[in-house]
Amino acid sequence: MHIIRTAQAPRFEVPGVAFTAMAAPSRGSADICTWLLTVEPGLKSPEPHTLDADEVFMVVSGTVQLGLDAEPLGPGDAAVVPAGEPIQVCNPGAQPAEVYVAIRAGFTARTADGTPIGTPPWAQ
Repeated sequence: MHIIRTAQAPRFEVPGVAFTAMAAPSRGSADICTWLLTVEPGLKSPEPHTLDADEVFMVVSGTVQLGLDAEPLGPGDAAVVPAGEPIQVCNPGAQPAEVYVAIRAGFTARTADGTPIGTPPWAQ
């Protein structure tokens, strides 16, 4: 069994978004990656991206949208974004949003124009 304590979990940041890396291949999980996503209020990620695997978002607190015109999700809501569907994370609320994310290990991402991004460091 691997225990990943939030206080010791690796953290990664991009403008307006923090990733607290939980389960991943480097942290004992061969098949599933999870992380806590913290999204700053008012954030609209600059462009959508796509993944080659289904991604599950489970909102703990605050409000997020997974596209500029997507339905807002609040605490207790979950969304499954199918592989290949564009994702653009937004927080229309006045408070930070916290969202747990789960996806299969080894997934890869692409920018909106199809440029490969690869697997982000929080999922390795």
